[in-house]
Amino acid sequence: MIPKATVDKILDTAQIVDVVGDFVTLKRRGANYTACCPFHNEKTPSFYVSPAKGIYKCFGCGKAGTAVSFIMEHESLSYSEALKYLARKYHIEVIEKEETAEEIALRQRSESLMLVSDFAWTFFKEQLKTAEGRSLGYAYFKSRGLEDATIEKFGLGWAPSGRDRLSRAAREAGYKEEFLIDTGLSVKRDDGSLVDRFYERAMFPIHSVSGRVIAFGGRTLKTDKTVAKYVNSPETEIYIKSKSLYGIYFAKNEISRQDRCYLVEGYLDVISMHQLGITNVVASSGTSLTVEQIRLIHKFTDNVTIIYDGDAAGIHAALRGIGLVLKEGLNVKVVLLPDGDDPDSFSRKHTLDEVTDFIERHEQDFISFKTDLLLGEAGDDPLKKANLINDIADTIAQIPDAVKRSVYVESCSGRFNIDTQILFERISRTRGGMLIEDRKREEREKHKRHPEAGEQDQDTLQETGHTDDAPAVTPVSPLMNDPYLAPSERELLGFILNNGEDTLNFDADSDLHTEEPMTVADFIDCSLKDDDEEFSNDIYRKIYDIYFNLYEEGLNQEQISRRLMDWQEREVAETSVDLIIPKYDLTVQNYINSLTAESTQLVMYVPRSVIVYKIKRIDKRIKECSDRLAALSPDDAEGMSEVMGQMKRLYDTKNLLNEKLGRRFTRK
Repeated sequence: MIPKATVDKILDTAQIVDVVGDFVTLKRRGANYTACCPFHNEKTPSFYVSPAKGIYKCFGCGKAGTAVSFIMEHESLSYSEALKYLARKYHIEVIEKEETAEEIALRQRSESLMLVSDFAWTFFKEQLKTAEGRSLGYAYFKSRGLEDATIEKFGLGWAPSGRDRLSRAAREAGYKEEFLIDTGLSVKRDDGSLVDRFYERAMFPIHSVSGRVIAFGGRTLKTDKTVAKYVNSPETEIYIKSKSLYGIYFAKNEISRQDRCYLVEGYLDVISMHQLGITNVVASSGTSLTVEQIRLIHKFTDNVTIIYDGDAAGIHAALRGIGLVLKEGLNVKVVLLPDGDDPDSFSRKHTLDEVTDFIERHEQDFISFKTDLLLGEAGDDPLKKANLINDIADTIAQIPDAVKRSVYVESCSGRFNIDTQILFERISRTRGGMLIEDRKREEREKHKRHPEAGEQDQDTLQETGHTDDAPAVTPVSPLMNDPYLAPSERELLGFILNNGEDTLNFDADSDLHTEEPMTVADFIDCSLKDDDEEFSNDIYRKIYDIYFNLYEEGLNQEQISRRLMDWQEREVAETSVDLIIPKYDLTVQNYINSLTAESTQLVMYVPRSVIVYKIKRIDKRIKECSDRLAALSPDDAEGMSEVMGQMKRLYDTKNLLNEKLGRRFTRK
């Protein structure tokens, strides 16, 4: 089998637009892409690809899924073979083996670290509501112009005074010392006691792409220069700084929709711009921009605009970032803010229109940016001018696409009145040196990973890996066991997959009101368990069970959805995709619903759907009783009395449920 870590790497690396684009011509439409479906003949495109969700769907033939299922369907491959196909495409090494007990333990350990981070996040948020938290942390956030909704959205918090408050609370809640230490939340002293890494600091949680909290940044409010302004989580199994972008979870959909990412430096730069209304913004969060961070952005767009401070440090960071972004095949522009401003302060000083207008007017491509920046320094000195041209040519050399390189060469040639052939020769030499360095680096990395492999070609390792004789996909019958209950079960499962983590806030006078609001998933699950019911249709019951198993493991809604859509059993994956993908239709009723807040719709429709489902199950049981009654002998008075008693109880229960729906039916 392919190790889970490798599977996760393949799934994380694969870009749905990139994969599907190898087989069809995609055209952007808003946040999505469209094409004529590769699975059936059509003249009008009905095939949609959503880069933000990582899925495709044809509204003509119904085919749907993720990058893996697309390759499986299009190339007639098994699940394992499709993963290998994608691994080859993205140059990911695959060596198959059985998951060892140690690997299982590592996977479980990673989840334990996640759970400890979740606990700490909740702790810091709750501490912000205390007297100390409000007078210090909350006051600081307000002084930076943050609104309550913004503080809530980004989950900002407060690490209280006292060196062991979090550590004590976590241990009392049952969390192990080793996980507190290994997440970097706690530090062990020489005397064996635990102390908090974060105390008396405003807290900024760092989210993964899927929305789980994986690390923290804490800002001191003290003016003492001997106290570090920021303390950040150390690198752990769940948090690798070079692969993380602050704000990516909140920005990814808008990045995809606008087909542009704004890249800034700090936490508050991101938060203030989001609050202003510019939500396709992320930050490198205290680290220099890395290749891995750029590749993460590339999953959602080809276009990056770097917005840095106008001081020397900001200019230096922008210059360094340009080459990295270009080398990864993205298009880059640069905006420098007025000296003395950063994106945070600039956003708070200006309106949304003023900021967007400034960005539009001051965006520069890298040639204009470097030229304007360095030409003044060069003056009339021919050597300095030559160095500037060489510097720009070397930057162009990093662009992997030959057509784009040619366009930039023409631009540079016109700007400096220099022959294009001279530029191409310089670029050719630079690229040759780059390729040699890349090969050397790849060899060094390969040797580190597999010193015993020597010079063996890694493609050979991939091709000769063990392959099970059994098919990778277990077939599941697409037929429904119970067509009568299928629509209701589908509706309830749709609520769970799309809104499972949303809370149902019933009015205080409602008989459904509880002290602690229930989530949609828990409400439906409890409602069915109350009557000892489970879904009748195998495929819906299977997805239902998988959802709650993953839910119990601590995965969040988006992670569960991704797992289901990439599930190895095709019927599970395809049905999940079909339930999760919006249908892109707008009926009159949908229009009416769109005027009501989603939270209100859930309070209205989730309980109603549960009741309708229960009524349909009762109708089935009444029909069964009626059939039994018809089959009884006229002389079996006792049997008839028993069945009729059951029917009466069923009708009474049905009438009570109908009353809850606002309808009163009488038994005929």
